[in-house]
Amino acid sequence: MEVSQGAKGARLLPTLGLVTTTTLVVGGVIGSGIFRNPSAMAGFLHSPELLLGVWILAGLVTMFGALTNAEVAGLIPATGGQYHYFRVMYGDFMAFLYGWALFAVIQSGSIASITFVFAEYFNSVIPLWELDASISESWSIALPFATLYPLKQIGIKLLTFATVFVLTIINAIGVREGGRVQVVFTTAKVAAILFLIAVVFTSSQGTLTNVTAPSAMAVPTGTALLFALAMAMNKALWSYDGWNNLTYVSGEVRDPQRTIPRALMIGTAICVGVYALINVAYLYILPIDALSGSTSVASDAARIVLGPFGAAFVSIAVMISTVGTSNGTILASSRVYYAMAKEKRFFAPAADVHPRFSTPMTSLWMQLAWTTVLIFSGTFDMLTDMLIFVSWGFYALGAYGVFILRRRMPDAVRPYKTWGYPVVPIVFIVFAITFLVFTIVSDINNYRNGDSPIINSLWGLILLGTGVPLYWWFKRTDRR
Repeated sequence: MEVSQGAKGARLLPTLGLVTTTTLVVGGVIGSGIFRNPSAMAGFLHSPELLLGVWILAGLVTMFGALTNAEVAGLIPATGGQYHYFRVMYGDFMAFLYGWALFAVIQSGSIASITFVFAEYFNSVIPLWELDASISESWSIALPFATLYPLKQIGIKLLTFATVFVLTIINAIGVREGGRVQVVFTTAKVAAILFLIAVVFTSSQGTLTNVTAPSAMAVPTGTALLFALAMAMNKALWSYDGWNNLTYVSGEVRDPQRTIPRALMIGTAICVGVYALINVAYLYILPIDALSGSTSVASDAARIVLGPFGAAFVSIAVMISTVGTSNGTILASSRVYYAMAKEKRFFAPAADVHPRFSTPMTSLWMQLAWTTVLIFSGTFDMLTDMLIFVSWGFYALGAYGVFILRRRMPDAVRPYKTWGYPVVPIVFIVFAITFLVFTIVSDINNYRNGDSPIINSLWGLILLGTGVPLYWWFKRTDRR
């Protein structure tokens, strides 16, 4: 296996095993969404069966994506993961756009939004400093199809920045240290969720009839149902997002051809199982209308079965969960910009590896700088809707790339081949394209109806488009 080497001779070391890589998958997926999104999804659908169906469908689609991606991960075990996959599949331009999308929207937006939820829950336990609304709303930045308020929720934003800053320092000190933090936080978050599930199902406060009990509100039909399903699916897929973060650190994984596919499949299966159980647990305690009206579904469920201790327990569980997810994303995504810089397709200092800590130090600091801009410019919903739209476009391209590599490299050694090929990747691609179309239409309708101040998918594409001139600039600089 080739060891990733920095511009100054220092190198990234293969130190991550199956346990740590599996926790990177689980930790990258289970974050804030499962504690926050079920109530919004219930509000769209007004049906417990549809709610559970969307979560299960999103889990199956995610598993199909992991099964597909695992073949390529075993075939091309290089630091930078999907970035290198796209180079082999589609060439330098598409690979750069993917890497730039990670930096501009997908990963930086993920870090910002996930850690933002940590700060929100911290604020619910210990209130943070806030500016008067007349001041925070007077400072605004008007953009086409968007208005930003940098000073809104300033206390929460400052804590979000401080948390990302500390996690960046930990990961700058060493990948082993970042991996240890990931194992601890992922184990703690899964244990907390399983504990909540156990106390809910052993409580006399709930009933399984809630899983089939109808809502007092009418379930959407026709076109309205399709849009409701699209919006609910958006929330569910956001909660499952992050399953492929592991591929970015391939160069630091021991025996990556075998370890990465196994970790992808084991980790994704764990996430699907946990999500299905926790949603049934929510419905066991809260009927669908109570669920849709909840502003903090996990806290409300825990409060019913555990009393005042329940709300505090969930707040701590959410904080542990979100910090773990943010840590894993910081660790993994910085390796993509490092890999791009090595190919002279990103800012050159990002290719430097710290001689003592063997980490892409400058890449981590660049990531922190742009994440800070996103923290102070956006809200949770805006960031998540932008990044999930852009990321699923690339997921579709990555799945189609399996067909390209089968045709172009038929005799290459594949430690793992996609189960159910070609049906599994085809289903995944069709779903991804359908989801993207419905997301665009839904975003436009929400903006026209005044339900959203921004067309999220459009701004995701605008941020992605800024990479086109940058690509040519980096290419021209390389020639010089």
